[in-house]
Amino acid sequence: MLCLSLLVLVVDNTVLNLAIPALMVDLGASPADIQWIIDAYVLVFAGLLLTSGSLSDRYGRKRFLIIGLALFGGASLLAVLVTEPWHLIGARALMGVGGSILMPSTLSILITVFDEEERRKAIAAWSAVAMVGVIAGPTLGGFLLENYWWGSIFLINVPVAIVAGIAAVLLMPESRGPARRLDPAGVLLSTVGMGALVYVVISAPSAGWTSAETLVAAAVAVAALTAFVIWERRTEHPMLPLELFRDRNFSGASFSIVLMSFGTGALLLMLTQYLQFVLGYGPMRAGLALLPYAVAAALFNAVGAGLGTRVSNRVLVATGLAVMACGFAVLAFMTAGTGYGVLIAGLMLMGIGGGLAGPAAYATLMGAVPPAHAGVGSALNDTVQQVGMALSIAVLGSVLAGFYTASMPADAPAAARESIGEAMRLGDPGVIGTAREAFVSAMSLGSWVGVAFTLAAATLAFLVLRPAPATTGPGADADADPSSPAAPSLTT
Repeated sequence: MLCLSLLVLVVDNTVLNLAIPALMVDLGASPADIQWIIDAYVLVFAGLLLTSGSLSDRYGRKRFLIIGLALFGGASLLAVLVTEPWHLIGARALMGVGGSILMPSTLSILITVFDEEERRKAIAAWSAVAMVGVIAGPTLGGFLLENYWWGSIFLINVPVAIVAGIAAVLLMPESRGPARRLDPAGVLLSTVGMGALVYVVISAPSAGWTSAETLVAAAVAVAALTAFVIWERRTEHPMLPLELFRDRNFSGASFSIVLMSFGTGALLLMLTQYLQFVLGYGPMRAGLALLPYAVAAALFNAVGAGLGTRVSNRVLVATGLAVMACGFAVLAFMTAGTGYGVLIAGLMLMGIGGGLAGPAAYATLMGAVPPAHAGVGSALNDTVQQVGMALSIAVLGSVLAGFYTASMPADAPAAARESIGEAMRLGDPGVIGTAREAFVSAMSLGSWVGVAFTLAAATLAFLVLRPAPATTGPGADADADPSSPAAPSLTT
């Protein structure tokens, strides 16, 4: 049941990327709309994770799992009924609320329900299901988009959520942990700050970096995030215990994960459009085309977990990220006529690198968290990754859109200069060919950004991370077990 709950989250996030072209055509969604459709979920999910984990400890993990499933399934049903891009943005935000309640509950229940002997097997199964979701998501999404309409990718969540909810009611025991006081000010400040920051990077290319709209949003972002840090340092019950960052392994792993997520977060945003708009693949074929990447990531996730018992996390993280940078470099040299072979070579390298780096990075972070803050550490695992992904989609999405427009001829139709999806809708072969060239040029630039950030993450990990001291308490497991349940999230 826990695995089924996880599966619905993983599959939903992977299939959405395949639906981007259909959303552009059927809903008339602009590139900024697409970014917000993705970011609305990510920002709400990341902003509420810590609070949701605290609430589930106080009021019951089973109860919150069921509430999360109900919200996620209900919001998915709403998404099917939307007629405007902003409707879908709102539905995705509600899905983020449900996901933020659901995700911490799956981990905390897994840790509390299973005893020490069974816990490793349970975590292994949890991780395997996450990877199955990553692999099955593109294939399932491609099939649904090929044979039905884009709303089917959300509709599929509803029966899965219902089955998982019924199973939780009938089969799962309730469990509670030490209650933690809420930090509503911290929740509000972090959500407002991150929302304003992403709004800046999404709107600035069209509104202008010096426009009143952009400057006001930037001021709100700086003020809210600064106030968040100050408040968390002074409040008696902080949402985010900042003293954790004094541990170099915790802070080094956290910032490496942020940089890693930033480098990879917008990858599928680029690839799904490249496969369908540039190579001309249908949704089903595009989904199948991504399978080798997911398989490589799954296989080397297991390899990385095994190596973690013999090779230091520091070496694994730095090496894996360097391999990922090589994969991005391969993508950076692609042209409109390169084809699928070079694309999949780059993706395979990225899957190998991510599989090596992911388990070690998350094991290092969790190993540095004291047992008293184990729940907060689990939530932080997801939070730092989601923050990196949100910024990646916003920043790299804006870079892609701006560079694409600049690469299009000045005399091209205004709609074609806005996005490659609009250029395809015009049906002019000359405009379509030019749009493809411009998009691949923008994709190359985005790939070079990925190279820079993954190399920065590798350097940071190598310089900062150190072997964890030997422990015999509960915290030892988190460090010794490189197959951290968060590791598969790297490829989602």
